[in-house]
Amino acid sequence: MNRSKGLFAAILPCLLAPAQTPPSARAVALVEQALAFAKENGITRLIEETNAPHGRFHAARADEPYIFIYDERGLARACGYCTEQAQGQSRWNRQDPDGVMIIQKLLRVAKNQAKGWVDYKYPNPATNLLEQKTSYFGFHDSMLIGCGIDKEAH
Repeated sequence: MNRSKGLFAAILPCLLAPAQTPPSARAVALVEQALAFAKENGITRLIEETNAPHGRFHAARADEPYIFIYDERGLARACGYCTEQAQGQSRWNRQDPDGVMIIQKLLRVAKNQAKGWVDYKYPNPATNLLEQKTSYFGFHDSMLIGCGIDKEAH
């Protein structure tokens, strides 16, 4: 009996670790997985996998991290949550209440530093309330690949 308690105590932190991973670390990990997937399978396959309802980079709920992909003109090529609403939409001129041109800024920073974080305000897809957001991104094959989280969670 003591041995099983000891084993359980040793395994418990491993079981809880994914639930305790900070959202910023999950966003970075998801983008890095998407970049690796694109390098191995191509950007077209990543777009398909992100847009597919049961794809590897598609979220079932708005409160789960998901990938978004934009081309250099600000055209949404993939969205791992609200695919039907976003795919094919130009978001080039989308700005937050403070005048931040969200996609333009993400693309500008991505082209200059390849990976990083950008802050802006954006409606939460689950609640539709405006929130301070931050997105981690990578740039591959002329595409912006990112994942946004609530700024407070970063």
